Amino acid sequence: MSAHQPNLAPYAVGIRGRCPRCGEGHLFQGFLKLRPECEVCGLDYSYADPADGPAFFAITFACLPSAFFAVWLEAAYTAPYWVHLFTTLPLLLLTCIPPLRPLKGWLVASQYHHKAGEGRLVRKDEAEAHSVWLDIKSQTTS
Repeated sequence: MSAHQPNLAPYAVGIRGRCPRCGEGHLFQGFLKLRPECEVCGLDYSYADPADGPAFFAITFACLPSAFFAVWLEAAYTAPYWVHLFTTLPLLLLTCIPPLRPLKGWLVASQYHHKAGEGRLVRKDEAEAHSVWLDIKSQTTS
């Protein structure tokens, strides 16, 4: 592992299921289960918590069009249930399940890229000290 890590775009490594730091190691162990760490650079994936994000995007961009297709099919042709079983159900499964892995990879890589972490409470005096430091820094750079 080199001392300098490449600056990789989250979508580029995420959709391929690669490590967001080195771009070479695998992100997944199985279909959606994250590995404990990257086998190439050793990045600990315990920071990653995409929660229900991939499911939300899959539902929004895949399930809704599939549901609209089912409603259209029913309204236009009054299709029997077996037609829905052989058209709508496969369409729903094919548009919802395959995108879950790339979406989860993208969200995990975005968390790494943007240094996302748990929120923490800061005391008022710490916040004021940080604010003063930012003011001094902005004055020296301008």
